[in-house]
Amino acid sequence: MPKRRLIVIGGGMVAARFVDELCLKAADRFSILIICGEPWAPYNRIQLSRFISEGENPTQLLLYSKEWYAERGVTLHIGDPATQVDLDRRVVYTEMGAEFHYDDLIFATGSYPLCLDVPGVELDGVFAFRTYSDCSEIRSYARGVRNAAVIGGGLLGIEAARGLMDLGLEVVVVHLMDRLMERQLDNRAAILLREELEKQGLQFLMPKQTVAFSGDGHVEQIIFSDGDHLDVNLVVQSIGIRPNVDLARAAGLQVRRGILVDDGLHTSVPNVYAIGECAEHHGIVYGLVSPLYEQARVLAERLAGNAVQYSGSLIYTKLKVSGVELFSAGRVDEPGLGSLVVEDEARHVYQRLVFGASGEIQGAILYGDAEASSRIISAMASGEVISTSPLQWLAVGTKSAGISDDNEIVCTCNGVSRKDISQAVISRGLNTLKEVRQATRASSTCGGCKARIEGLIAELRGKKEPICSCTELSRDEVVACLRERGYLTVLEAMRGLGWKTEEGCPKCRPALNYYLNMLFPKGHRDEPASRLVNEREHANIQKDGTFSVVPRIYGGVTTPSELRRIADVAEKYQVKMVKITGGQRIDLLGVKKENLGKIWSELGMPSGFAYAKAIRTVKTCVGSEFCRFGVQDSTTLGIRMEKRFERLNTPGKVKMAVSGCARNCAECSIKDVGVVAVEDGWEIFVGGNGGLKLRGADFLCKVTTDDEALDWIGAFLQFYREEAEYGERTAHFVQRLGIERIRHYLSDPTVRKELNSRLEEALSVLEDPWAERLKGRTGYSDNYVTEG
Repeated sequence: MPKRRLIVIGGGMVAARFVDELCLKAADRFSILIICGEPWAPYNRIQLSRFISEGENPTQLLLYSKEWYAERGVTLHIGDPATQVDLDRRVVYTEMGAEFHYDDLIFATGSYPLCLDVPGVELDGVFAFRTYSDCSEIRSYARGVRNAAVIGGGLLGIEAARGLMDLGLEVVVVHLMDRLMERQLDNRAAILLREELEKQGLQFLMPKQTVAFSGDGHVEQIIFSDGDHLDVNLVVQSIGIRPNVDLARAAGLQVRRGILVDDGLHTSVPNVYAIGECAEHHGIVYGLVSPLYEQARVLAERLAGNAVQYSGSLIYTKLKVSGVELFSAGRVDEPGLGSLVVEDEARHVYQRLVFGASGEIQGAILYGDAEASSRIISAMASGEVISTSPLQWLAVGTKSAGISDDNEIVCTCNGVSRKDISQAVISRGLNTLKEVRQATRASSTCGGCKARIEGLIAELRGKKEPICSCTELSRDEVVACLRERGYLTVLEAMRGLGWKTEEGCPKCRPALNYYLNMLFPKGHRDEPASRLVNEREHANIQKDGTFSVVPRIYGGVTTPSELRRIADVAEKYQVKMVKITGGQRIDLLGVKKENLGKIWSELGMPSGFAYAKAIRTVKTCVGSEFCRFGVQDSTTLGIRMEKRFERLNTPGKVKMAVSGCARNCAECSIKDVGVVAVEDGWEIFVGGNGGLKLRGADFLCKVTTDDEALDWIGAFLQFYREEAEYGERTAHFVQRLGIERIRHYLSDPTVRKELNSRLEEALSVLEDPWAERLKGRTGYSDNYVTEG
């Protein structure tokens, strides 16, 4: 029989998912055409806020490659939107004059962004936030401005604001309501969210109603209904969406807010269907990805001949902002429903379960600890009645309790359960995240479950990846063998552990050198030949072959004498550039290799370790000694931390900071270890990263004294040294293990004492590397590992 001609109008995520589902179930029965109005194949809109800050190419956002469509016989008609549908003749017309005949037609036209209808909205610098083109223009415009405002304090508005802030802009979120994400959060959760985002640097004006934008050709001010104004150079509107139903209404389909569909996703005309944000089912228009993917699956099943129905979807969401763990589902702020509220102020955790009359969960909010979200989704979907204590049920839902329910949803965007992943890994012999993603679609949308899936794969396979291609041994196996057999040199270890090559490679040799140093600080002598070039030379190599020298300046506090010495050597050795770094240190750039020793000798200052996988400097603000907002002496604690841990080798570089108040001027929230002052002590955060993949640090604990802070930080650093893979930054380490597990382990004073004891042993044998080298005690040669 000839294939049925099926046309999908719309090039969004739901259109692509529907085609994928249909190709899996009945590819041989349909000739498929996708009409995309945008100039790209369907791409991942969920990642657009990340695109603002990171600037990904649209090809990196594509859900499927052009080859993928071609292999399945799917035709992409790109950059030419549909403009008319003749339902009688079954023809779709496009803007460029193309005509396409169909047997079955799918409307997946998505939605439009709502924009304010106020004076000045047409000014340059006022943008919508919906498409790749929008974000590309926003990113380009942002290069020339210093401050921005986002109109709208909902989910997408907050994500857009964080993306702009990551570009280095000062960002104000303007919201009409008196609390953030008012549809998903109750008042307490909204307050906690706002407080955390303010710590990260976002500002808020709410409730505020925008009535106009003003400026000379480009936006310069936002005018509010109360007469106030905000000076601003860039405005992003994120105030909601409107279903794109114009084409369907003009064709004669029944439309209210969205295109009306029944449980089979039929419209009012035979062989015409609607899915996604343009469809209205039983009075509901869904705007989140998981319900839309469910509609795509049901329609594909029906067109493949299976008698399935779409009965509506559970609504839940997770905020995708670094450093914020937030989940919301169902009815969360409705009078008349019973609820359980658990709040741990020390851990910044707030959890609320909302129950129906029979004890079934009707809604949930998890802030600060969302590990139970998968179990809550499963319980709400099944209508499970909570017969035990709700508090006990909630506790069992966390990862720290070791739950391993096969029906637990691991990837909430795509509805992939632990059982789905387990079956794919075991039956197909899968070993990597990429293979699991291709087989199950898990982590293919927002990517928030990536670390969880990687851990599950490792658990199911029973063996982790080898540390490099020179061996079959994983990191844990290597460390266990080294500890058991007591090897004290890299070559001895490689021979004893059956290395495939005699010399190893630039990946495994530095790793073995680190593990030996970590395990046997007094027995193993550091091997420069197994160091990478920067660590070998104790300086950062630059692109012209010269080096940079960064003397250590504790807490950013220096003296005229130190500054004079730095100036003298910079002039004497014709240093190309003298730069104050972001970490409050002075960098001497353009130093010739033969002058490194002379400069260090004349400086007479310790190394700042700007080149090494080691403890770097500690950034501080001036704290209570000078700042009118300071509540603790951040400078003194920062200097103590730096002197306590300096020269310590670690799996990856470690950056630390201390802020004297919650304004967080030292940027503690994106550091490996960040310490923030509060009225009665310090809050310690770990696992942050301000680099290419921004990650907010997780709250570890609260302490009252400087000594307690040093005790916890020392224990965390030694735990990281002993358990992390070589080259693994704390951000991925904390994400992989989970902050709950780390916090629970370190909460035992005996454990902290033992960890600090081993840390002290490691520190006791370390000297400043240039002091050692100038004494001629290291036996350095030019035979060292180079980075591949």
